[in-house]
Amino acid sequence: MNVLTARSDLWGAWAVGSTWGVIALAFAALAHWPNALTFVFVMAVLGGRQLALAILQHEGSHGTLFKSRWANDVLTDWLCARPIWQNLPKYKVHHLGHHTKTGTHQDPDISLHEDYPVTRQSLMRKMLRDITGLTGVKLVFGLIMMDMGVFKWTVANQVERLPQQGRTLPERITTTLRNMGPMLITNGVLWGILAATGHAWLYWAWVLAFLICLPLFIRIRSIAEHGCLDRSPDMFRNTRTTRAGWLARMTVAPVNVNFHMEHHLMASVPYHRLPQMHAWLRERTDVPEPPSYLQVLQLASSGRQAG
Repeated sequence: MNVLTARSDLWGAWAVGSTWGVIALAFAALAHWPNALTFVFVMAVLGGRQLALAILQHEGSHGTLFKSRWANDVLTDWLCARPIWQNLPKYKVHHLGHHTKTGTHQDPDISLHEDYPVTRQSLMRKMLRDITGLTGVKLVFGLIMMDMGVFKWTVANQVERLPQQGRTLPERITTTLRNMGPMLITNGVLWGILAATGHAWLYWAWVLAFLICLPLFIRIRSIAEHGCLDRSPDMFRNTRTTRAGWLARMTVAPVNVNFHMEHHLMASVPYHRLPQMHAWLRERTDVPEPPSYLQVLQLASSGRQAG
């Protein structure tokens, strides 16, 4: 098992560096071919890489992205979490609850997948809200309220209001700036780099990817990982591994996140070892062949219309 759990600074650096490298190439392509078709394509690429940054935050929260604790906690926070308005220390606490309560109604992430299967029409409406930006606007509102200390921090859909008695205006302002500051700094740096190249307008592709593509990709990823599965403590029954082709890996399944059953069975395995663990499980157990993302979506939209 030491082979599976061995961490690698090289693989961690590659994951972070290649993700930002693709982001840079996407911006360069849009600057070179500034048209509507390229803009939509680049938005999808950026949305996939924003999800990749979120998955790298996830790796850092488990301490598996790098060997050193500092790199996992600090470097990953600033290079991966903050640019997409995330907070690694808070995510780590939230995510621990997900792992300890997976398959139960106490899972803090249950709101992301508990209602499936739904009808095909219902799933289409949810995805339409994603691609029109309505989900993204709701997300931004929630992030602002969490940074202000009005809502409890979460990456799921449920809203829990925090007590506001006794809060003063200076304290509210200080709390908001402290929580929102790292996101503003990292995005300011990104905008500044684009502005220095003479293409500050490219930042809009980053914003719209965050509002449109990222929510859609997160929805599909969440359904695939835990949707339409048993309420059971058995990781073989409450978590799913999904087969991912190149398109899925560019969008909804970056950084081997599709090997989700393997991750829940042994969260100490770094992302680059998950395919090896999957092959090991397939050889030694009766784990079925994973479905594709299309097959999972078909299952998730197989609910019947209420009579």
